[in-house]
Amino acid sequence: MKNLIIRALSGVVFVVLLVGCIVSHPYAFAVLFACISALTTWEFGTIVNRNADLQVNRFITSVSSAYLFIAVLSYNVNLMDATVFIPYLISIMYLMISELYFDRKNNIQNWAFSLMSQMYIALPFALLNTMSFINMPDSCFLPQLVYYYWYPLALFIFLWSSDTGAYCFGSLFGKNRLFPRISPKKSWEGSIGGAIVAIAASQIIATYIPFCAGVAEVNSRIVWCGFAITVVIFGTWGDLVESLLKRRLGIKDSGNIIPGHGGMLDRFDSSLMAIPAVVIYIYTVIQYLVQQ
Repeated sequence: MKNLIIRALSGVVFVVLLVGCIVSHPYAFAVLFACISALTTWEFGTIVNRNADLQVNRFITSVSSAYLFIAVLSYNVNLMDATVFIPYLISIMYLMISELYFDRKNNIQNWAFSLMSQMYIALPFALLNTMSFINMPDSCFLPQLVYYYWYPLALFIFLWSSDTGAYCFGSLFGKNRLFPRISPKKSWEGSIGGAIVAIAASQIIATYIPFCAGVAEVNSRIVWCGFAITVVIFGTWGDLVESLLKRRLGIKDSGNIIPGHGGMLDRFDSSLMAIPAVVIYIYTVIQYLVQQ
């Protein structure tokens, strides 16, 4: 009972903090996700160092993740030009060159997991900026740069809706395993149920929030539905990617920073695959709408 209360309270605090920072101000959004990116990368380095006998430089990879987030933000909102990425490139070069000066048996693996931390964690979080700060053409939004927090907020709403639906439908009807080799508990019934709940959530959002200004309600409902489906499909793959990682490392949770919910990687695993997919979806849809 005590663990259930702790889990519920920490979950509420997590959701309130995340939603509050996203909707309150772009600066709050930036600070929160720069910290999340760094903490998740640090956690990734910790579990691979401990369980794969590696020496990934957690400090450099974590600082690089946070910096990449801020750099992409600065570039997207036209605060800085492309030179803002030079320090990040230097950090990547350092991670490669520094291994030359250590006589380690796992140099190549250190390289691989250091770069993986940037591709798997830092880049998706940085792309949240590309999703959130949109410079729309006149025919489809405002002519200036806009912080449209509904895109990142909807991403997490659909992920949470999908997880809830998958748990409920899977518990009641789950018989056919989705990916037994990697995640024995996931079922096709749960995944379909999660998709249904996420699509329902998308239609609630579409009732009140246009996908972008000037789009007819029918079209808005369709593209929000497509948004939810994209999140469900790639979010499921993201969850499976982390499950495979943990299975190969022989661990249950990536950490314990969130009481009752595991680590940062456990909380954001689905989003790491969903974010890049949603960025592609949003910009493809916007371009299509502009041409109409």
